[in-house]
Amino acid sequence: MEERAQQRQQQIQQRQQITQQRQRDALTRQSTERQSRLDRMQQRVQQLQSQKPEGLRAQRAQERALQTQNRLLQREQSMQQRDQARLQRLGPEPTTVGRAATAAAVQAAERGRFAERFREHATPQSQAALITRQSGWAPRQAWRHRHPAVFVAWLGPVFWPYAYSDIFDYTFWSYAYDPGYWAYAYDDFVDTVFWGGAGAYSAYASINPSDYPQAGASYRARRGASVSPQTLRQLCDAPDKGVTAWPFASIAQAVRPTPEQRTLLDDLKAAAAQAADAFKQSCNDSYALTPPGRLRAMTNRVSATLEAVKIVRPALEKFYGSLSDEQQARFNALGPNVGERSQQPQQQEANAQSESCGDPKSSLTRLPIERIEAVVHPAGKQKEALDRLSDATNQAVKALQAACPDDVPLTPVGRLEAMQKRLEAMLKAANRVQPALDEFYATLSSEQKARFNTLPQTASQ
Repeated sequence: MEERAQQRQQQIQQRQQITQQRQRDALTRQSTERQSRLDRMQQRVQQLQSQKPEGLRAQRAQERALQTQNRLLQREQSMQQRDQARLQRLGPEPTTVGRAATAAAVQAAERGRFAERFREHATPQSQAALITRQSGWAPRQAWRHRHPAVFVAWLGPVFWPYAYSDIFDYTFWSYAYDPGYWAYAYDDFVDTVFWGGAGAYSAYASINPSDYPQAGASYRARRGASVSPQTLRQLCDAPDKGVTAWPFASIAQAVRPTPEQRTLLDDLKAAAAQAADAFKQSCNDSYALTPPGRLRAMTNRVSATLEAVKIVRPALEKFYGSLSDEQQARFNALGPNVGERSQQPQQQEANAQSESCGDPKSSLTRLPIERIEAVVHPAGKQKEALDRLSDATNQAVKALQAACPDDVPLTPVGRLEAMQKRLEAMLKAANRVQPALDEFYATLSSEQKARFNTLPQTASQ
């Protein structure tokens, strides 16, 4: 009787697997066809943008055509994203070999990451940071819940949504951020190129991977569900307002600047506004669905953030340098109340980063290349191009390793200088990978591109 029940259960599972496989095949074909349309539409947009019509009437006609084409492109991108989410929910074909390989991949993904040391030592603070990370909270939202701020990789179509706030708030109050902030930033930066914003392997970089939903789509939806158009507009149109505003009033109240120092503080305000104006141009209003597109979106964002730092840094150095020792101490004492404030979190970050940065980052480099080979099946020149992409990724990760700090600077000026070095390393890493990624992607057929674009879905279970 029990044997018959098991046989019946197996038959039910087999029918379910057959149905799911048919759905996967249909969605894959549909995604491939849609990717071809997206390629043609993007080419059309580029052609329109490159045209330089003469006369007001011709210019208006070009603008209308470009607006129409962009609307069609955004609609097609939304449909492609919906199909990819459906593929994500279905997951890969559940073969025994696949399950064993995935189990091994999960173990590999948990090792050899920038955030590995932080993941291994779970604390109440790290668990609070996990909640913040899942929720996609801005720093001030996290602090209101008495949680440390963490790196949020994506919010809707915007990479590093709180970059403007993070750069300068971290400069002022590094203790209010999760000790592993930059380790997660580096991991997510590399992960996103291959796995996308909902990449399954990004979850394994967490403090406690079992706390994450098993499907990458659920993780993304959970993090992006609370994103409102108003929030995105604020981030893109006014990065120096609301949740990302500078605390100039608090600084002035604590420091009580002299008239000469007040002038320098006004110069700092002007520099912050100038930086925000340059920074807001890096916001995206549509998702990048391809690995090369995602990397370009991230590169633009990091470049804009680096430019913001370069604009603000001279003014901050002048203002901070004008303060007396007592004023500097009061400046350093500013910040949100997120629990016991001490040097311990800073020291933990320094120790963990210095211990782990020199270790091989196997899951950041080897794992994605292996998954690409398994899913895309490159051959000939494609395999040669993939080898070059693998080499470029290794070099990029080494550039990030070189930017790991030996310690955490104790002054805002020192932390902003360290921030600039980290951003330069991220930009250097992106510039190493982009040409090799473009070359490899260009060698792929439409079917292979569709598989590469949905790599998180085929590696999520």
